[in-house]
Amino acid sequence: MSAKKRILIVDDDPDVVDQLTLALQGQGYEIVSAGSQAEAEETLLTVRPDLAIFDLMMEEKDSGFVLCHHMKKLYPETPVIMLTAVTAATGISFSAQSPEARSWIKADKVLDKPVRPEQIRVEVRKLLNEPEPAAEHHAPADHR
Repeated sequence: MSAKKRILIVDDDPDVVDQLTLALQGQGYEIVSAGSQAEAEETLLTVRPDLAIFDLMMEEKDSGFVLCHHMKKLYPETPVIMLTAVTAATGISFSAQSPEARSWIKADKVLDKPVRPEQIRVEVRKLLNEPEPAAEHHAPADHR
C-alpha cells in the first residue's frame, strides 16, 4: 500500500480547520494544520505536503497569497487550493483559470467558502491525480 498523502491546511478559523480535517482524514489523508501564515511558514521548513489548502485572509488580507508564493518557491509542484470568503463579502471573485491569473495568484484552484466536504474531496483528488473512489454517490445502475 502506498504512503498516505499529506495535506497542509492553514486557516485562522479553527472550525474550518476541523471541518476540512474531518472531510479529508476519512479519505485516508494525513493532515497537518496551522492557524496562521507565520505558523504555516515554520511548518513548511520541516514538512513537505503533497497538497496545501490555504485561507486567503488571515493575519493580513493577502496572507494566503503570500503563503502560496512562499510555498511555490519551496515546492513548485505541490498543488494549492485557496479558500476565500472575499466573494461573499465583497462580490469580487478570484479565479486561477487563466495563465495571467495563475501568474499572480499561484494557487491551482480557488474555492469560495463555505466549501462542502464533497467539493473539497473532489478537488483534492483531482489535484493529486487520484481516481474517484468506487463508493462515491453515483446514480443507481439500471437493472432491467
